[in-house]
Amino acid sequence: MADNIACSVNEQLDSNEQDTGHVNIEGRVEISPKKVNLDSETEMVTVGINEIRRDILQVRQGLFQNEDDDINDSGTDYVTGDKPGTLLQRAERVGDVALPDTFQTDQLLYYERFKAYQDYMLGDAKTSEVWAFTSDYLEKVVEPCDWRALWCTDVFDVLVEVVDVDYKQLKAKVELVLPLQCERKGCELTEESMKELLEVTQHKVPLQEVHAVYDDSGDFDQTALAVEHLRFFCRHIWRKWDEEDEDDDFDYFVRCVEPRLRLHYDILEDRVPAGLVAEYHAALRRCSEKFREFSSLRNGISSDAESELNDVSMVEGLKMCEQMEALKRKLRIIENPLLRYVLGYRGNSGQLSYCAKGPRPTGARVVHVVSSSMTVGLLHKLMADKLSPDFSGEEFELQFYSDPLPALNSCYEGDAVIVCPGHYHVTGSISIPDSVEVEGYGQPDEVVIEQKCKGDTFIETSGANIRISNLKFIQHDAIAGIFCVRQGKLEMENCVLQCETTGVIVRTSAQLSMNMCDLYGAKGAGLEVYLGSICSLVGNGIHHCKEGILIKDFADELDTMPKITMIKNVIHNNEGYGVILVKPENDPRSGSATAHATECCLAEEAEDGNVEEEVPENGELKDEGRECGTPLITVEECPSDPRPPRRRSGVPPEFTEGNDAIKRELAATSAKKRRLQRSRAQGPGVTQTDHTLLSQDMFVSIEDNQFRRNGKGSFGTFLY
Repeated sequence: MADNIACSVNEQLDSNEQDTGHVNIEGRVEISPKKVNLDSETEMVTVGINEIRRDILQVRQGLFQNEDDDINDSGTDYVTGDKPGTLLQRAERVGDVALPDTFQTDQLLYYERFKAYQDYMLGDAKTSEVWAFTSDYLEKVVEPCDWRALWCTDVFDVLVEVVDVDYKQLKAKVELVLPLQCERKGCELTEESMKELLEVTQHKVPLQEVHAVYDDSGDFDQTALAVEHLRFFCRHIWRKWDEEDEDDDFDYFVRCVEPRLRLHYDILEDRVPAGLVAEYHAALRRCSEKFREFSSLRNGISSDAESELNDVSMVEGLKMCEQMEALKRKLRIIENPLLRYVLGYRGNSGQLSYCAKGPRPTGARVVHVVSSSMTVGLLHKLMADKLSPDFSGEEFELQFYSDPLPALNSCYEGDAVIVCPGHYHVTGSISIPDSVEVEGYGQPDEVVIEQKCKGDTFIETSGANIRISNLKFIQHDAIAGIFCVRQGKLEMENCVLQCETTGVIVRTSAQLSMNMCDLYGAKGAGLEVYLGSICSLVGNGIHHCKEGILIKDFADELDTMPKITMIKNVIHNNEGYGVILVKPENDPRSGSATAHATECCLAEEAEDGNVEEEVPENGELKDEGRECGTPLITVEECPSDPRPPRRRSGVPPEFTEGNDAIKRELAATSAKKRRLQRSRAQGPGVTQTDHTLLSQDMFVSIEDNQFRRNGKGSFGTFLY
């Protein structure tokens, strides 16, 4: 390939020496038979040589790209092509002041920025090398002088001319363009005041604050894009505390740039729940404030090592460091695309702001009948089958709706909603804060409620006792679960759930009873079970999800384990595991590995006669060779048992072996938490502890469940 390019370039040079032909960008020589004025011959040859040099520069850039990369798709080199002129769009100015237009560079795609940072700007730079790599990149592509730009700040936009660029300090030396062209934002600025401001700053302004003026020649495309990459990096990627990270051996692009860039675009594309976005920005803001306080405190410490004030400052500094580390860990979890959805967020972020109404002041109860078209025959049948037998009391009254959403929003404590056969499209999220009963009049496939808008959780419940039956729910364009049991109790029977992201989420202290339901299609877990919840699953099908059931565990010994009942469920055709337990690999208090802690706990429980099985070998839990922050997934094998497994209803044993694996792992986790609580109780100042809190069984019953054709097995453990 290189030989062919060299031959093509030589042919161009030879042809320019012999003829006044013209050389196009593709390297073909076009001979012109026209006569040439001798006075202009020198000028034309000079122009031809300049064009060839530009072609050679483009060829050199191409030699460093992959040969199979047919499309230049980086955020920096994708503007180079066969056509002359710019390929960037014009960003038209809107305002009373006639300022020139700039290049539109703030709408680049994810892969354009990704390629620019990975291939051109940062490469494999360490954290301490980020700004050196950035300076080298800018020096190669940003025009050093003689280009106009808008200096944009929070108080003004003014037209300047760049006369020099300091690549090391990332600043541009500018001169004011006269007459003054300036858009003021709530302040009065004159030509004299602008000159004084530039003199104070020595005519140097931050490079990321200048926006190149639009030029259709294409000469300043690379400059505009490079400054945009710098501007985006400073605003959305770089953190002030990054350079103080003691671990400087990792690739900064892989560790920080890629996850933060992915999160930024996931937020733009509404792929992250609004509550999680708010939590992330709040944590980022708190961490920035804490870092400023810490930096100010550190700078105020005097050189006198024996100063009493220094001792106080050191103690405060250590507390701030601990707080910052906790906030930074939270940010890393949300920035990691895997941990973001596996661990979720524990607060009330994203909770629908609906409060329980309680009973009606009059004491009346209402039956809300939903039907797209109510006929006399349907009403007569409904009266005979449902209304007369179940709601014949004088305290009930009827109200009719054509949409389920206003019917549910009108409910008070003790109301009932009957949904007649039909396909109903809902354009918002549903919140059920009171104890109500929602029933479909017919089979689930006949009574369908479909979400048509993009949003967070489709249905959120927080009532003390809610019952939903005989309905099919379809979720589209969602960024959260189809159901979220925030608190209280939800009973579901004979329902079909066609999910989009996560299936059903059972929060801490909430209760779910799901019987004879069919759940499928979740891109996350079909069922997420949080600590402290109660979950009863009988006769359900959970299939074609990312994971079947995900049980979340956190590194707090005071968190109670969920109480789980799983009987005769069929968990099949999931991409990952049938059931997966998420838990910390290293305990933050003791520093010991999870496998070691589990072995100690099970040994302790075995002495009490509570556990019969030994812990399997978990050598793969070691940290050797793993990158920081990388989670680990292990498969829990079923213990060997000399007794033949029980077989019911003719089900082969390989489909039911996951039941024992789930029991063993949940028992081990419960024992570890109890040991942690006991050790905590032995500390100074603690006189007694409630051992029954964590010694309760996590599972009421896990029997006769079938695990078929799950991609990674029936049961696994996710360590983070």
